[in-house]
Amino acid sequence: MNPPTPDLSQEASTRPSATRPFTLREGSAAGSSGLAALAARLLTRRQMLRRMCAGFGMVGLGALLGPQSLLAAAGRGPHFTPRAKRVIFLFLNGGPSHVDTFDPKHALRKYEGQQPAGDLYKKTKGTGFMPSPLEFRRCGSSGIDVSETLPNLGQIIDDCCVIRSMQTDVPNHEPALLEIHTGNIQPIRPSMGAWLLYGLGTENQNLPGYVVLRPTPKIVVGPALWSNSFLPAEFQAASVITSDMQVDKLLANVRNPSLTSEEQRDQLDLLGRLNAIHLNKRRGDAELEGQIQAMETAFHMQSKAMKTFDISREPEHLRNLYGDTPFARSCLLARRLVEDGVRFVTVYYVSDDNQPWDTHANHDERHRKLCLDGDQAAAALIADLKQRGLLDDTLVIWGGEFGRTPYAEVRENDKEKQKPGRDHHHTAFSMLLAGGGVKGGMVYGATDELGMNVVENPVHVHDFHATILHLLGLDHERLTYRYAGRDLRLTDVHGRVVREIIA
Repeated sequence: MNPPTPDLSQEASTRPSATRPFTLREGSAAGSSGLAALAARLLTRRQMLRRMCAGFGMVGLGALLGPQSLLAAAGRGPHFTPRAKRVIFLFLNGGPSHVDTFDPKHALRKYEGQQPAGDLYKKTKGTGFMPSPLEFRRCGSSGIDVSETLPNLGQIIDDCCVIRSMQTDVPNHEPALLEIHTGNIQPIRPSMGAWLLYGLGTENQNLPGYVVLRPTPKIVVGPALWSNSFLPAEFQAASVITSDMQVDKLLANVRNPSLTSEEQRDQLDLLGRLNAIHLNKRRGDAELEGQIQAMETAFHMQSKAMKTFDISREPEHLRNLYGDTPFARSCLLARRLVEDGVRFVTVYYVSDDNQPWDTHANHDERHRKLCLDGDQAAAALIADLKQRGLLDDTLVIWGGEFGRTPYAEVRENDKEKQKPGRDHHHTAFSMLLAGGGVKGGMVYGATDELGMNVVENPVHVHDFHATILHLLGLDHERLTYRYAGRDLRLTDVHGRVVREIIA
């Protein structure tokens, strides 16, 4: 039986710095004996022992015992037995329509053309309720309704859980994007991936623990969505532009053209000793320690990343299964990353339009085209993970920042020519989850007959985050970090674990 894991909230409050924990750089091989001798000359005996127990001195032991033992010594790790070890978030920028994917609303035909009543977030400028033109089919042995535009997800729906009762606070892209990623509508908090990396550490020594894949730098909000914020810099995501899948393009300057690996190791060891002196004088500066960690990771990536990031190593039939689009290739790369120990991967569905799922006009046609790509790649990823025995402990999430209105939107500047779209909708939308300890073949929550509001088992974004943390063995109320005099967490002061969807 493993010893109980210390409460991270208590552990953080007793560290030497009031604003950051000690962090351990796995696999740094900075030469523990040389560092110990250096520390002996610069520090008192008590200081040296304290730092050796919680910092650089553990590196040599970590190399012998492995990274997970090092995490246990640092007080990081799950609070209880996890169901999942890693997460892939397939993020559909702009927000897919729930009434055209997983939440059929036949009553929309009955009320077609009627204007919605009640207190709307903003006045509608459209032609009233707009039914979906799509056929919904009962799929799998579970008989879950899935739109005809998602035939591949329909085939593996028995491995998936559909949450129909998602809610967020604001139907504007920037705050909604921030909330689904960080739990706050302002760009001031760490992302979910950064929190998971802080709580659990990394599973590998040669790759970043948190990776963002995006085909273009043009993403609404941008780096604040995967920021470490006030958490130490080592928990920041590594962002990779996937427009060109050649490894040298994905990972610029990953190869050193003039130094051998041994020469680089000697150089980095020297730099590590100099940085140790620098770090000691600055009482463990978080940004400096993050830079040290980044250099170590970059060094180890030279051997491992060149293989992991090379999707051409996959057989042609498997690449064809995913498809040949930027999103499809990123999904395949995401599988390779988690297979090699990356803790959290976000794949952004972005094209020339930085919010392709934001279908304010010509919704019906655009939705069909988007689903051709988003459906095939996502289903292939889930099936591929399952075939490899990875789905049980890999949580896959498919969805966006909110849904689309059940009623039409027609932009004022082109009412006669423009085909109707759907506006932002935050009071009810759907998310799909697969693997990672989630019940398959299940629908959770319900909306009213028109898809306007949640009427059964609401799941706020805070509840969503609490549940994801729980699946990875973390208590969202205990995963805290002291900053600015307060113990902060991903779910702030909210959140409940949706235990009903956990297998």
